[in-house]
Amino acid sequence: MTLPRSVADVIAHHVTGELESIDRMYCNVYVPQLQREGGVAAFFREHRGYPFASSVLMDPISKRFVAAIHDFVQVEGVPLITFPRDRRKEDVAAAYRADFPREEGVILVGRAQEKTPVFRTEKRRNPRTGKRYPWLVRGTAMVNHFYFYCVDRDFGPFFLKFATYFPYTAKLCLNGHEYLKRQLTRAGIAFEALDNGLLTCADPRRAQAIADGLSAAKIDALVRKWLRRLPHPFTAADRRAGYRYDVSILQAEFSLTQVLDRPVTGRVFFEEVIRENLDVGRPDQVQLIFGRRVTRRTPGRFRTRVLTEGVTPSLHVDYKRSRIKQYHKEGRALRTETTINDARDFGVGKRLKNLPALREIGFHANRRLLQVERLTHDCAIGEQAFREVTTPRVVDGQRVAALRFTDPRVQALLTALVVFRLLPEGFVNRDVRALLARLLGVAPDTMTSGSLTYHLRRLRLHGLIARHAQRAAHRPLLHAHLRPRPASRPRPRPPPGADPHVGPPPHLRRPRSGHGPLVRGRQTRRMKLDSFPAIWGLQGP
Repeated sequence: MTLPRSVADVIAHHVTGELESIDRMYCNVYVPQLQREGGVAAFFREHRGYPFASSVLMDPISKRFVAAIHDFVQVEGVPLITFPRDRRKEDVAAAYRADFPREEGVILVGRAQEKTPVFRTEKRRNPRTGKRYPWLVRGTAMVNHFYFYCVDRDFGPFFLKFATYFPYTAKLCLNGHEYLKRQLTRAGIAFEALDNGLLTCADPRRAQAIADGLSAAKIDALVRKWLRRLPHPFTAADRRAGYRYDVSILQAEFSLTQVLDRPVTGRVFFEEVIRENLDVGRPDQVQLIFGRRVTRRTPGRFRTRVLTEGVTPSLHVDYKRSRIKQYHKEGRALRTETTINDARDFGVGKRLKNLPALREIGFHANRRLLQVERLTHDCAIGEQAFREVTTPRVVDGQRVAALRFTDPRVQALLTALVVFRLLPEGFVNRDVRALLARLLGVAPDTMTSGSLTYHLRRLRLHGLIARHAQRAAHRPLLHAHLRPRPASRPRPRPPPGADPHVGPPPHLRRPRSGHGPLVRGRQTRRMKLDSFPAIWGLQGP
């Protein structure tokens, strides 16, 4: 087994398996009608029948909600802790999760103070009567939050976090790879897990189908299921009146995991990527990756960051509030991951129903980044092609001489190919004669047809040009979509004895041949072709 030499070689020959899946999702669970001051006022005045809306009316709801949480903890026998400030909440929950014996249930309830949007009451004065009245305003405050760390039979571990102050907004955090592992286990399909991913699977197609099946409807069903089981801040009458929780997407990670044959392959990949793709964060590259137009008014910083943890580097590219990163996962797999922090960066709404559109954006961005990295100039890729062109070959029983790179004629031929690539109709022998003579600094009549045919034959057998299918011309193979020139119709000759200078009436005459659109286009291309040597200072004698 040989070492890979380039990014393209790694992707094409050293990937043993790949999986596209939603990774982490962080969702906002909120009551839509209670996100504005007017909606809160309508809740208290029109729905609950109070004469005015004030934050004083919110306090009893908060106390009942907190009391319900404490009652739930006691009845269910769930640990209730206060998260320490010097430890990550996920690390604390992982220790409890390791000892949890059941397939489904609440593992832990944790308490922490965090900032959240709230509604306050401020006193305002009527300018005409001078009387003071309460007025609701939106603000932020540090309030207690309760984290419910749970395990679901279908989704695996997740948490639901509730604020204990009106309007009691919650946050849901789940993991698409944990959902996939649960589904594979229930289906009896063997797999080897990575940390937050899969290393191997007995049925890769089934695994990909399960990952693709994680839909907005299933996530919404998860939220409804656990809202029925956990303490709820709103009464049944409130929910019947339409004050129900809805779900939007705050952050979504869309990952492509490509398992590599051995660890050194990943190190080769990142060495090549870092060497050749430090400009991938530039605006012109970012708009290729994300498929979005970037202008001077596009917000955000355009940069490429290479972060190193130990000896393992990772590549980070930013676009507005979203980002894409690449890293070597556990030394076994290449992980390309697009994180969308604001769906409006891509003209998509935040509601959960927009998950299919965000999924398409995220996965396509991953593929585009890999495509940009594959197409980056790499001398290792061109070494073999360069060797084949500069050595003699035998093609279909015909021996063809080498194209010596230091030969002035070869340099002139290659320069001419770059010019002829712009001609959609291809080129003929006389085109080569005119341009090659100027590039070599000789008179055109000194170049014989035999020598030109010899040079064209060498280019054709080396695979640099091909004969035109419908006309006696050649075309460079650098251009893949060349259209043949439509065959010109012969001009009708005047009848015997007729004056050739007398034509049809003016209203039936066609445009003269020198003024038609095709002729003007040919003349323009011919002018550009003739002026090419003058532009580069390659004047003939």
